Amino acid sequence: MTSNAERMSEWPSPEHVPAEELARRQGVRPVTSIDELARPDLFESDDELDDFLADLCASRRASAA
Repeated sequence: MTSNAERMSEWPSPEHVPAEELARRQGVRPVTSIDELARPDLFESDDELDDFLADLCASRRASAA
């Protein structure tokens, strides 16, 4: 019988790039205002938003069960 430690590869692997380095390479910046996340036209209607929220609630309930 082998333990998980024996089966796992070396961490971090030589290909591993820290998240901070990936963000720097991609020009990603921290969010400085919640307004940056706003997408007013994300849903075409209130009904579409309601359907999305109902589906989200149902999937969370199913995951909790």
